This record gives sequence, structure tokens and C-alpha cells, in this order.
Amino acid sequence: MFIKNAWYVACTPDEIESKPLGRTICGEKMAFYRDETGTAVAVEDFCPHRGAPLSLGYVEDGKLVCGYHGLAMGSDGKAASMPLQRVRAFPCVKSYAVIERYGFIWVWPGEKALADPAKMHHYEWAESDEWAYGGGLYHIHCDYKLMIDNLMDLTHETYVHSTSIGQKEIDEAAPETKVDGEQVLTLREMEGIKAPPFWQMAMRANDLDPEASVDRWQICRFTPPSHVMIDVGVALAGKGGINADQKDRASSVVVDFITPETETSHWYFWGMARNFKADDAELTASIREGQGKIFGEDLEMLERQQANLLQWPERELLKLNIDAGGVQSRRIIDRLLAEEQHADVIASDAQRRNVS
Repeated sequence: MFIKNAWYVACTPDEIESKPLGRTICGEKMAFYRDETGTAVAVEDFCPHRGAPLSLGYVEDGKLVCGYHGLAMGSDGKAASMPLQRVRAFPCVKSYAVIERYGFIWVWPGEKALADPAKMHHYEWAESDEWAYGGGLYHIHCDYKLMIDNLMDLTHETYVHSTSIGQKEIDEAAPETKVDGEQVLTLREMEGIKAPPFWQMAMRANDLDPEASVDRWQICRFTPPSHVMIDVGVALAGKGGINADQKDRASSVVVDFITPETETSHWYFWGMARNFKADDAELTASIREGQGKIFGEDLEMLERQQANLLQWPERELLKLNIDAGGVQSRRIIDRLLAEEQHADVIASDAQRRNVS
């Protein structure tokens, strides 16, 4: 089950630049394209004529034309036309609320009337010229909540990412987790250490001595339905850590938009935003390549973990202090799911009473 009355990243603009895109989100098959005004829209990926995927068609005059028999659908989910046929009485397909913002196309899988743009979180790094961003997309065959667990407990960096961002000092610094409303925050700080290879590269790029001792921090922030932003960085030791002056530090926001596909798969929109040398395109490309390799290292681990959990569903997993961020995040997800389902039951009962 998924929280459906929420905003999820569906795709990037380039994915619908030349043709429709079919993508399953929260168990719902959707077709994304641009209408006659250039606005990103989404309808159910199902042609009411013969059930063919609309995403295998093409866009003409702002209508999504089925690639099987030429039925043209409007962005409202209504059949518009078909050669030599009368189609106005055809059943509608579902249409979805869509917003293009922060360099992504977002969708609201739930009740369209409840879609509120004000409920979308604000991301300063996506709007300010002082920040640069580079990222990508992975399709991962595991429950999206396993990815949330992974990102809210960075202890695994020591082992999974030992040649890039991992170091033994991560194990030696106990994380602190707290809940603030619907946000979960996990903080870990390390003082007077040597930066690992990735952060040595970042220090060098920001004109800092990569061999100097540093204070390192990791602040993981979960916000529902499934997004994790991680404030990470290093500063010259004794200069104030996360509060150090920009000239004494190299820091970034690790961007993790996690969009469920099925119960055992998700779309992972990953990236890194930085506020130093934002106009250096070569540095952005270099960091993106490095981050892509790092995130790729998680992929096999998570997919094999999912396979194990499916094979031995009766086994109870251990929960340690390092798991607190993931545990608290899941509690928020479960609570919001229960609230949404309760609201659906009330709405269904009211509808039945009105009909009777």
C-alpha cells in the first residue's frame, strides 16, 4: 500500500520531450506527455477501446493518440476522436494532477480534487543560482521503504562505499535521531578526522587542502511520502563544522526522491546539489559521475536484500540504535496510510448514503 494523496517525482522533462512516457507509480499505470499548451499532463495508461497502453502512441495537436487504432484522448481522460468512429460516449480514463517544478515533473496519484501545490516542499537548491545540481535515475527492484532505511542510516557507507565516502569513523560516531512533526532527522558528526576520497576531491575543488584534518557531518531528513534530503560535508577541523564559513568547508545536499512503483520496486531520482563553484559545469559533471557510482553500489545490496526478505518473510529483523531513523520514518508512513484509508472509508460511506 502507498500514500497516494501526496506529490511524487514522476519523471524529468527530457523524458517526455519527444514522445509519451509510460510509468507505473504507486501501482498505477500512467502515461505522461505534453498537451497543446506544452503543459505536462498524465492519464491512465489504458486505451478504453481495446486496453492498449496509450504511452505506446504519439502526441498530435495536444491529444494522446493510441498507437493501436488511433483513438485520440484528451488530458481530461475523455476520448476526443477516432477515424470514422463516434467516441464521445466512450468511458473516461483516470487523469492525474501534475506539476512541473524544481526541474522535475510531479504527480499526485490519489484524489485529483485533493491535489494541493502548497503541500509540495520547498527546495532552495533548485531555485537559486548559487546552487548547482546534477543527478540521475535508477530503477531499483526493492520496496521503496528499504531505500528509506538505507538513506536514514548511513552506517552502511563504511562497508558498501569503502572506497569513496566510507570510513571507520562513521561506525564510531553514534547517530542522534529525533522526530519533528512529520519530519525525521538523523544527525551524525565526526571531529578531527581525515576526509575519505570523495570528500578529498570536493575539498580540492573548493581550494582546500585535501590532506587537512576535518570535521564531518551527515544530517538525514525524511519527509513524507518518501523523500530524503541529506546535508553532508566536511570543514577544516576546528572551524565550526556545519556552521563553518564557506571558505573553510565543502558541503552539499544529497537529493533522494524515492517514488514507489510496486510493492517490490521503485524509481530512485538521485542527485547532489552544492553551493560552491556553482558555475563550474565540469565539476558538476564530475560529481554527478562519482555520485552515480556510489548510488549504484547500493543497488545490488538492496535488490538482494529484497530477494532474501521475499524468500524468508517469517524472519524477524533486528532493530538497533542505528535503525532509529528508518523505524521512525516507517511509523510516519504507516500513520499517514491509516489516516488516508480511514478518510477513504468515510467518503465511500457518505457516497453510498447519498446514492440510497
